[in-house]
Amino acid sequence: MNPQNTVEIIPFSADLKEHIKILNLAWLTKYFRVEEKDELVLSNPQEEIIDKGGMIFYTKYNNEIIGTASLMKINTDTFELSKMAVSDKAQGLGIGNKLLVHCLAVAEESGIKKVILYSNTKLLPAIHLYRKFGFIETPLEGKIYERADIKMEKIIS
Repeated sequence: MNPQNTVEIIPFSADLKEHIKILNLAWLTKYFRVEEKDELVLSNPQEEIIDKGGMIFYTKYNNEIIGTASLMKINTDTFELSKMAVSDKAQGLGIGNKLLVHCLAVAEESGIKKVILYSNTKLLPAIHLYRKFGFIETPLEGKIYERADIKMEKIIS
């Protein structure tokens, strides 16, 4: 097997900063709209995610960044799975699955007790993926994002 054809998950680095924005803007503009909060976080991932105790991961395939996901710190025990995006051209390769497996493994290793996420029920493949990994629907408190019509959580430990 050609090592270039393997999917690698790599951590955030300053030189990859633009990829979280590029990948997320693609799906946000396709299905919804870019909200002020999105623009702030996606334009400043170091300050808004990393410096606040969160983590960003990228998937690399054929030397190209094709996916991303973040664990944003809410408090010591709870993180939000956020800014998860996979390039259209990489859909169907199981990239979202690999990112989710990685994020949950890191959450467990880091002693995170609960992972929450906000999504939209019209994103059926995403909702199916979250349910497959044991996320359950919980009451949606307020509007974190205009587009969010479902909140899900998974207890890790």
